[in-house]
Amino acid sequence: MNSKLLAALCYFSVFFAPLLLPVIVYFVTDDREVKTHAKRSFVSHLVPTVLLIAGLVIFSFSMFSFTYSMDEMPSGNFGFWQLTPLLFMLVYGILLLAILIWNVFQGVKVLR
Repeated sequence: MNSKLLAALCYFSVFFAPLLLPVIVYFVTDDREVKTHAKRSFVSHLVPTVLLIAGLVIFSFSMFSFTYSMDEMPSGNFGFWQLTPLLFMLVYGILLLAILIWNVFQGVKVLR
């Protein structure tokens, strides 16, 4: 297989096998340039996964910090932990879109 195509496929794998394909290509190929691109694409695919795990921790803290008593009327007062999941989803969505665009850009750049 052409080394440029294999390197580009590592970046495009964000759509079908985000973490798996770059790791396989990294260990299978002997071409130094392809290994570099496989490593870069793996890191770019790993960032959303790590952030998703951090998001689960944030959601856990926000759920445990929200106390609601049946005797009290809910007020419009939101604390930091109640707004954090919404802010996280917004930042995560923007970052995920940026990472997808970066991977497509890098894949096309490698093919040129």
